[in-house]
Amino acid sequence: MSDPRILRYTAFSTSTEGGNPAGVVLDAAALSDREMQAIATEVDYAETAFVTGAIPGGALAIRYFSPIAEVPFCGHATVATAVALADHGLAEPGSTVVFATPVGPVEIRVTRDTDGARAAFTSVAPSVTALEPTDLAAILELLGLSPVDLDATLPPRIADAGNPHPVLTVADGEDFDAFRFEPDAVRALMDARGWPATITVLHRVGPRTFAARNLFPVGRITEDPATGSAAAAVGAYLRELGAVDAPERVEIRQGAHVGRPGILTVDIPTTGGITVSGHAVELT
Repeated sequence: MSDPRILRYTAFSTSTEGGNPAGVVLDAAALSDREMQAIATEVDYAETAFVTGAIPGGALAIRYFSPIAEVPFCGHATVATAVALADHGLAEPGSTVVFATPVGPVEIRVTRDTDGARAAFTSVAPSVTALEPTDLAAILELLGLSPVDLDATLPPRIADAGNPHPVLTVADGEDFDAFRFEPDAVRALMDARGWPATITVLHRVGPRTFAARNLFPVGRITEDPATGSAAAAVGAYLRELGAVDAPERVEIRQGAHVGRPGILTVDIPTTGGITVSGHAVELT
């Protein structure tokens, strides 16, 4: 068997200097779990996506691995994979691809505009639940923040659109920019609580614009530059709280704090899954 081709893309940016890098393997049908994990560890991005083949009905089975473990869903790697399919002649611009993910089927539409290839995925039906007070207190302590630093109009929640994300909104922009954390302590908390993705910290910049920092300590990574699954979770969070008048589109700006700025567009319908879209470009 020949070695699989490992592609590298960055999602939610039109520049190779921005967005969130992801590994993409389009021909992973013959790879074992151990081999996929070894590739993801070697690539050393937040996630690497593996297309393991078509299933009855035409959907493409896909799996996602971080450098340390398999994760149920990854938005930026989904966008990167869809654009890679288009770039390599496996998906036509304007077409819709269905990925059979571990959390359920996810539709993703691929288009092209003057800035290049773009993909939009619609999440599984999300849920929003309470964030336990003890969990909130633990997060705030790790960030050096207190309850009075939070936006009272956007209370903390657990939002799940494929992965559960604790979501907190900081009221003051300076507090949002300035907080620091010990990655190992955050990782220990996330592992103890069974949170496989990120802790999402927001700041409302405008009526339909949010800045985001997503804590994701894994390997050399501490903050995720652009998190598609978290953006979907944020859309569900805003809808559940009545913070937007759905249907609505919001913009999430993420990655500036780690030197890789990106933009995630989030379309929030009145019910059902949340649509997250952005560009992706291949890294060479």
